[in-house]
Amino acid sequence: MLRPLADAFKATDYPALLVGLAAPDDAAVYRVNDRQAIISTVDFFPPVVDDPYAFGAIAAANAMSDVYAMGGDVLFAINLAAFPENLDLAILSEILRGGAERVRAAGAVIAGGHTITDKEPKYGLAVTGMIDPERIITKGGARPGDVLVLSKPLGVGVITTALKRGGADSGDVDGAVASMMQLNRGASLAAREVGVRAMTDITGYSILGHSHEMAHLSNVDCVLSYKDLPWLPGAQRYAAEGMFPGGTANNMHFYEQWVTFDSTLDEVTRTLLFDPETSGGLLMAVAPERADALLSALAAQGAGGWRIGRVEPGAGHIRVEK
Repeated sequence: MLRPLADAFKATDYPALLVGLAAPDDAAVYRVNDRQAIISTVDFFPPVVDDPYAFGAIAAANAMSDVYAMGGDVLFAINLAAFPENLDLAILSEILRGGAERVRAAGAVIAGGHTITDKEPKYGLAVTGMIDPERIITKGGARPGDVLVLSKPLGVGVITTALKRGGADSGDVDGAVASMMQLNRGASLAAREVGVRAMTDITGYSILGHSHEMAHLSNVDCVLSYKDLPWLPGAQRYAAEGMFPGGTANNMHFYEQWVTFDSTLDEVTRTLLFDPETSGGLLMAVAPERADALLSALAAQGAGGWRIGRVEPGAGHIRVEK
């Protein structure tokens, strides 16, 4: 699908494009001068929750997360919205308000936008950030011996699916919404302070899919400890009830070729690990001697922090231990 782009834009012809299609990452990075590079990314999707304000805030936090995953700061964003003609425009206003308040919380500004008519509401942002070219954090820097740290709990996909099917407890939904609305800015600042080697955010490809991306681009293997993975309240229960979104099967079909599970992990547990996330946390690979400092820095920034595994020599495979 992307071959026409690769054929049209040879990486060697654009030396200022520091991160692009050649080694896909969370966002594109383009060098402006020796001290500054632009980060550019875009993301939008249909509602994952019923409340318009919360949907807008979640979509904005999710879009900005790619900049934070590169170790950068958000400068400004452009709204992208699709909206049906038969819905009250007050709903769209609330979506935009939710997004705007998350962008403002990031210390950035909404600078404009574009809206089209569509059968289903959709919202997101085109985000522009800034970073020092010498301090870019990519997916490909993990080394054997590194500790894997995650900054948010997992399980958003099964909880929001349970909500859509009318089977979710309000408290569980509130917990998932709060997690999705939380910016990854604090976690990114902690990562930069400590000096993590590799970083990505956990979104639609699941914890296993995004771990594979890091392992593949770093030419290592990642070992995850299931007992150490943090889960949002209700996530494991909804998984046992079969509340998996459609993207779970897609993730499993593509990524399971690189995943090996402990033989004692049951089918529900294995499937849950392919659960698509929305506005998930940052996955960080950090040198073992800096792991405690990273956890302390995350706590100081008001972010979560869990050791969930380690990096070993390898070639892009994921092993899940009990």
